[in-house]
Amino acid sequence: MSHLLGIAIESLVAILLMLTIGYCMLLNARLKRLKADEHSLKATIAELITATEIAERAIGGLKHTVRDVNENLGDQLSSAAQLSQQLKKQLAEGDNIVRRLSRIAIAARPSSEPEPQPVTPKVSAAKAIAAAAEAFSERRRSNGIAA
Repeated sequence: MSHLLGIAIESLVAILLMLTIGYCMLLNARLKRLKADEHSLKATIAELITATEIAERAIGGLKHTVRDVNENLGDQLSSAAQLSQQLKKQLAEGDNIVRRLSRIAIAARPSSEPEPQPVTPKVSAAKAIAAAAEAFSERRRSNGIAA
């Protein structure tokens, strides 16, 4: 019986050893897969870092470009505002000159009854004023006074 008990214990130990070896083989296979996944994960992380650095450089370039465009646009807007103010002043001055010329032309007309003029098609107000100013300057020149 003592031999039988020894064989049973040794058989039980052998079975447990076989189970332990099988479990160790399973753990070894899982560790190999984990190690392979770790390497692929490191490669993926390295690619992400590279892509992030490229994106950061691109963003820096875009910020620089936006800053340059903003400065140029601001300069152009201020130039346009100055030009607009100059044009407003010139238009006001031109309007003032036209008003003065029309007053001069009206004042220079002879007080006697005007000669009948041939019927002409309607002319724009600006052309009429220009013609009156030209007629006035011609009359002044013929009288010996320079206009």
